[in-house]
Amino acid sequence: MATVLRRTGSGAYYGKMTISLWVKRAKLGEQGIFGRREGSATANLSTCHFTSDDQLLINFRDGGGNSKYYMITNRKFTDVNAWYHIVFAIDGTDGTAGDRSKLYINGVRETSFALLNNPSSTGYEVNMFVGGSYPTYIARGLKSSSDSWLTFEGCMSHIHCSTGYTYDASVFGSTDSVTGEWQINTSPSFTLGTDGFTILKDGNTITDQSSNSNDFSLYSGTLTKTEDCPSNVYCTMNPLDNYWQESTFANGNNTFTTVASKENYNTSTLAMPSNDAGKYYCEVKVVSASANTVLGLAGRVTTSSTSNFKNHSDGYALTSDSGNIINNNNSSSYGVSYTTNDIIGIAVDTDNNKLYFSKNGTWMNSGVPTSGSTGTGAISITTDTTNGYYFFAGGTRHSDSVQLSWNFGNGYFGTTAVSSAGTNASGNGIFEYDVPTGYTALSTKGLNL
Repeated sequence: MATVLRRTGSGAYYGKMTISLWVKRAKLGEQGIFGRREGSATANLSTCHFTSDDQLLINFRDGGGNSKYYMITNRKFTDVNAWYHIVFAIDGTDGTAGDRSKLYINGVRETSFALLNNPSSTGYEVNMFVGGSYPTYIARGLKSSSDSWLTFEGCMSHIHCSTGYTYDASVFGSTDSVTGEWQINTSPSFTLGTDGFTILKDGNTITDQSSNSNDFSLYSGTLTKTEDCPSNVYCTMNPLDNYWQESTFANGNNTFTTVASKENYNTSTLAMPSNDAGKYYCEVKVVSASANTVLGLAGRVTTSSTSNFKNHSDGYALTSDSGNIINNNNSSSYGVSYTTNDIIGIAVDTDNNKLYFSKNGTWMNSGVPTSGSTGTGAISITTDTTNGYYFFAGGTRHSDSVQLSWNFGNGYFGTTAVSSAGTNASGNGIFEYDVPTGYTALSTKGLNL
């Protein structure tokens, strides 16, 4: 069930309003962000959602069903690993029609639209987050063509709303002077107005964290706190590398189920440079296994429905039936077998080009991931990869179906939190078992340690 929030405001309609929020998509296609509807299907509607073509659509209709603020971006939002910062500000009193609505994406005002319509005259007011008996929803928007509800799958963070005032994106974020990237302002200063609020600022609380006490309630689903946030993007498995595999993704793309008719594997969204310093750790729970399950590292994405990283010179696959390692289609003795409900840890030391596997907290082959260049119990890996980096990878080496649930540091296998978080020496990520000293989660901060 999708997680949806709602609140019924207390004030009247507003001629000015600003909403700022960060979103990370878990899937493409139609998804709702926020929405409100009064009475009939067309009257007094407010909606923001991603379209079937992955554009951003915002539509505000009056009581007669006429679209007053209506925009569809030319830009497409197709990165499922990135956080997008969206700021939408309206000012129905502005004498310049083109400035009555402003949309900012990652700090830059959007100027290219497939469709753009502003009120032809001043004075138009909107009904989002206002009073009455009709609530406004977050993570739920109305499809403009049919007025049916769309929900959101992914993450949201730092949702701020000001009613009665307009602000640009610089209030809520800034450009990093070193990287040039747009970064979050975790404590923005702005005037709230009667129905203004701040939620999802620190953790997953939907209690208003501003001075207004405009709390939201949980309409459906479950609130789950993630370590993944706008200031530290965590790895997931990649649903865009799925053309040949046709695996099914769930739980924020951290769980996937393979197709029984294909010998396939899926890869992570982030990759580790194969010839650069860094030590990375992740865990994967085998939700359902076969004798042909494989887990490990891939130096390239899938190129056909029958390709497998075990066949590649830059692929290292731990097999479930024997615990052997297959590299370049050559099998060698290494660890122990694993099956349903086992948790496999994967530690990658690119400082010394070593790879380690654990089963339920015990390192296979008496491995010591902190042994450095000695590589006690390690698999030696090459720096000569296809593209210069390694992905975490998993799937099957024959045509059968498995389900794998990955923990890249958010502290969950699917929807289940780790039972007793282990020690994390780097302070980056929450895992079931102790993370070897010097290793970190595969995240943007982890890559820059």
